[in-house]
Amino acid sequence: MDPNPPPPPDCNIVINKNDGGINIMQEEDYHSSSSATTMSVNTETALIVTESTTDEHKATSPGNSCHTDNNINSSTRRDLRYWILLVITYAALVVGSVSSSLLSRFYFIHGGSSRWVSTFVQSAGFPVLLVPIYLPMLFNKNHNKPWPFSSFTLKLLLISIAIGLMLGVNNLLFSWGVSYLPVSTASLLLSTQLAFNLILSVIIVKQKVTFKNLNCVVLLTLSSVLLALTHSHDRPEGVSQKQYFLGFFSILGAGLLFALYLPLVDMIYSRNVKSYELVMEMQFVMELAATVLATVGMLADGGFGEMKKESLSVFNLGTTSYWLTIGFTIFCWQFTFMGTAGLVFLTTSLNSGICMTAILSMNVVGGVLAYGDSFGGAKAISTVLCVWGFSSYLYGEYIKMKDPKKELLLEEENGEENRIEMKTMNHNQDSRIVA
Repeated sequence: MDPNPPPPPDCNIVINKNDGGINIMQEEDYHSSSSATTMSVNTETALIVTESTTDEHKATSPGNSCHTDNNINSSTRRDLRYWILLVITYAALVVGSVSSSLLSRFYFIHGGSSRWVSTFVQSAGFPVLLVPIYLPMLFNKNHNKPWPFSSFTLKLLLISIAIGLMLGVNNLLFSWGVSYLPVSTASLLLSTQLAFNLILSVIIVKQKVTFKNLNCVVLLTLSSVLLALTHSHDRPEGVSQKQYFLGFFSILGAGLLFALYLPLVDMIYSRNVKSYELVMEMQFVMELAATVLATVGMLADGGFGEMKKESLSVFNLGTTSYWLTIGFTIFCWQFTFMGTAGLVFLTTSLNSGICMTAILSMNVVGGVLAYGDSFGGAKAISTVLCVWGFSSYLYGEYIKMKDPKKELLLEEENGEENRIEMKTMNHNQDSRIVA
């Protein structure tokens, strides 16, 4: 008989984030009161670790070591869908971020200038999220998945609405900031969100600061700063000093709010959310709340009339091109938010922030390819720093995930060393007491 039987084809993977870890298990194990083995993925590195419920003697015995190997292999196979989902999430974030950035620039290049329109398009595509919410139901052969939104409690609904309103304010601040500031200054200020994200992640979700994540934060921040310093910081033509400072503090506030958003939802996911589908359901409610806020603002300030005017007489490529630009921008922004929320759930808030900042710097390459922007020495160095920082971070993740059994043995050795050290300390204390 095969000692490592594969999991049932229809078993569901449930992710349980708690106490600084992500537990990935079969749904029946999650609902049971005691689980023989779960697969724990470290929140910083998605490291697979098999937890043993035996005592110390059994944990170090040869027979139990073989049993641990079997559990790791079985858990790895069971976790295949997790990694597929993680790759899709990374792809959605990269494609969505780069595309929405290029389309937003396309909108402004060809005559668009409305801050409310720029705010509205960032969240108005929330119906797109219904696809990842309802699509899993088509593959639910045993009908053992809960119906979408059936797991929502009143508490979770209110939390989602509150965070959605915060996202709406963040979108508005971002739109106001980029309308009054040069792109270089806006990029410089937005790059500070990664440092804020690291600090807030340490405070809110007890993120461990290691050399590799600190090194990545420093390199990516330097990359963005160098990129910003290559351009003039003079006020754009037609922008008053008051408007310039308004844009300055608006974009800084947007960076702070986004840095707060990431660890905040990380904490909420760890306490209330156990499946990717529920993450998308929460994101749907958040984006809906942000859209309601933007819609109220547009109605109060004539934003829809301004949108109609832009489509008819301002946008220099014509009405059809205007609405296609708006539509694709709305669609791409949802990929961005879907990828951001998914990464926070599947990895950590810091990892999501690192990816967002890396993409912010890499948008330079998109500008060169799409709009023929110049690519001088400073931009080349900035791009190298960005790739270096992000690659070193991913390599560190790969090394820690490459051999989970080795990592498990290292943890056991460290635990044994700690026990020996504790016994030595107790012995010394007893000796002093006797003396």
